[in-house]
Amino acid sequence: MKKKILAVANQKGGVGKTTTVINLGASLSAAEIRVLIVDMDPQGNATSGLGFKRDEINPGIFETITQEALIHDSIIKTKLKYLDLCPSTKSLASAEIEFLHWEDREKKLRLSLSSLENKYQYILIDCPPSLGYLTLNSLVAATSVLIPLQCEYYALEGLSDLLDTFEEVRKYLNPMLELEGILLTMHDERTNLSNQIEKEVRELFRQKVFSTVIPRNVKLGEAPSFGLPIILYDIKSKGAISYMNLAKEILKNE
Repeated sequence: MKKKILAVANQKGGVGKTTTVINLGASLSAAEIRVLIVDMDPQGNATSGLGFKRDEINPGIFETITQEALIHDSIIKTKLKYLDLCPSTKSLASAEIEFLHWEDREKKLRLSLSSLENKYQYILIDCPPSLGYLTLNSLVAATSVLIPLQCEYYALEGLSDLLDTFEEVRKYLNPMLELEGILLTMHDERTNLSNQIEKEVRELFRQKVFSTVIPRNVKLGEAPSFGLPIILYDIKSKGAISYMNLAKEILKNE
């Protein structure tokens, strides 16, 4: 299988980016696929959601992109055999300012990941909720982008900005970048609103919308507080089943 670097991005917060990174990564690893999660969000939720305290970790992805540490030294093992993490550390909060002083600042993450060669079949990047240099680095390093879109009011707000950035990156920095797909999250089939938004998004983006829909699910919300992906917290929950279905869909599309 060819290595795939998947940036999970949306500049809106609270749309399910980190939940998707953790649980898609865990579901792929359950199929014995080697996965690395890269936490590019200064909030470090992917790091804490996998059971690590970012205040106690060093080095991490920031030390890697500043070349203070090798990426191999920044990677830590998770509770799943085939799932590793390159964590967010406290230092990442100052990254946007640091980038201003560097040449080729948008290529730092790509350079760091290139040294991994073919150790991982999937690298999933958790992007911050912004369109700054951290997200730009993620898009330049990626082979494709997955966009979580919550089934709530203002779901499409800001999406055009993200898609414009995607096209600019393709045009000037990473012509191989593809749109992996749009993932509908926080869907509540009992409400007209969720169903209406799903209908609108599918009409607008057609085959670019995943068939799998992630439901609003209490267990998905609880799992990160225990530092566990959903398949280790409650594998029978609707959330676990939906992310396993997403992993199957992505693998089928390869």
